[in-house]
Amino acid sequence: MRDPKIDEIFKVAKDEDRNFLYEHEAKALFALYDLPVTQIHVAPTEDEAVEAANRIGYPIVLKIVSPQILHKSDAGGVIVGVEDDQGIRDGFKKIVKNAKAYNADAEITGILVQEMAPNGTEIIVGSTTDPTFGPTLMFGLGGIFVEILKDVSFRVAPITERDAAEMIEEIKAVKILDGARGMPPCHKPTLAEILHKTSKMLMENPEIKELDMNPILAYPDSARIVDARIIM
Repeated sequence: MRDPKIDEIFKVAKDEDRNFLYEHEAKALFALYDLPVTQIHVAPTEDEAVEAANRIGYPIVLKIVSPQILHKSDAGGVIVGVEDDQGIRDGFKKIVKNAKAYNADAEITGILVQEMAPNGTEIIVGSTTDPTFGPTLMFGLGGIFVEILKDVSFRVAPITERDAAEMIEEIKAVKILDGARGMPPCHKPTLAEILHKTSKMLMENPEIKELDMNPILAYPDSARIVDARIIM
């Protein structure tokens, strides 16, 4: 039997007639599976955004939360590297203004105040639901590697810890994860653990039709899920 908090996350989306989870809802779900997400808080007001930023710690990323705006960057709905309280207030106003310019009818739930993770190697973990095989997991390097080179590996869920480790070794750019050409290495056991826990989550939550963790920032000793998307 799954955690009642999971039922509540999906219930809110269904009650609001949404076929997707907001980023903060997706990350709340991930956290229930002990996946390494960034600290976040949805603030409906500037004052609350400032309070959240001080609690989380600068620098901060601000993002629009709106059911009508799924691609936040396209709407000018993301500001990174905010360093102080005044920057939070200015950023809050700017994102709301940009969102209204992008879609005058957009309902703004609030502004997502998020810890800004340090630069790392960009990783993508995703899933789709195949009509024949069910949930299918994907792993690869993020950014240009997935967009242009399509350098990814796949497995049908559920996967074992060994499957997860094999997925990582199968991509062509695996040497980058090992620290090629002076780049810092990535902690492969952490990445394998993310894949294994994501597989468990997919099997226990048939509501998930598609999932994207992009990017996951990988470091020599850890990783953080920076952006998340779930389609129901």
